[in-house]
Amino acid sequence: MRKFTAAMLIAINSVSLPSVALAADKEECQAVRMSDLGWTDIALTNTTAEIILKALGYQPTQTLLGLNVTYDALKRGEMDVFLGNWRPVQDIEYKAYYDEGSVVALGNNLEGAKYTLAVPKYVSDAGVKSFADLAAHGDKFGKTIYGIEPGSNLPLVEMLAEKRHGLDGDWKLVESSEAAMLAQVRRAISSNEWIVFLGWQPHPMNMSMEMTYLSGGDQEFGPNFGGATVRTIVRKGYPQDCPNVSKFFTNLAFDIAYENAGMDLIMTKGTEVPAAAREMMAAHPEKLEAWLAGVTTLDGKPGLDAVKAELGMNQ
Repeated sequence: MRKFTAAMLIAINSVSLPSVALAADKEECQAVRMSDLGWTDIALTNTTAEIILKALGYQPTQTLLGLNVTYDALKRGEMDVFLGNWRPVQDIEYKAYYDEGSVVALGNNLEGAKYTLAVPKYVSDAGVKSFADLAAHGDKFGKTIYGIEPGSNLPLVEMLAEKRHGLDGDWKLVESSEAAMLAQVRRAISSNEWIVFLGWQPHPMNMSMEMTYLSGGDQEFGPNFGGATVRTIVRKGYPQDCPNVSKFFTNLAFDIAYENAGMDLIMTKGTEVPAAAREMMAAHPEKLEAWLAGVTTLDGKPGLDAVKAELGMNQ
């Protein structure tokens, strides 16, 4: 993704954790269950967390789930952490989970993202610059919009169901994986064909393709081209049950340049995800210091020292 936006804000339960070192977590907190949507951005952030948590003495796991299943799993206590709460695109559909307190936000892990429909630059140069321009060129687009996995395209599903922007009932949405969607986009670009697809930043697509984000999708994705904030959310009671690991996840925040570079290592240069995560951390020791401020190992020792030792950064 991921992902999946910041201009729309709704009141949610927030957690304030102290900046001083916390007592070590209970033994039952050793297993840390993280949801993975199959998005490259979450692969990078999840794996970064996984490497750090292992060095701290935890046993993290990643489980591939759909977005709706992720929320249900957090509600049932079957998952602990999700790093891909893109806002405001998830705010409305999943509002009930926050209202009832079955999921809790720890804080933002990324700001300045975007998430909305996009077209190749040659299509925008031909006059398609807004959602409102799509209908007039339906034949060239095959009246098809390309999205990602089911559960992540709900704003588009609703848009087509309500025939917004003059998009009649013949328009359809193709849902697939991130990789499959991007492969379709690259095929279209190689043949100079017209295509409209779900685009987002951070992602190497912004560096490897000339693309234009469409205006006019405020109802679907929020203003400022789906300007997004990504939050880390956890199951109800997790901050109280596991304060040390919750402190780590509260601290764990990235930026656009960091994620673009890390995702480029994975998607463009073919670096394996764990190696890419390690390379990015080694290049940014200042982030490790911020992420591990006030965080200990599972048995209560200084967390930063343990992680630097694991990464070979103590020499």
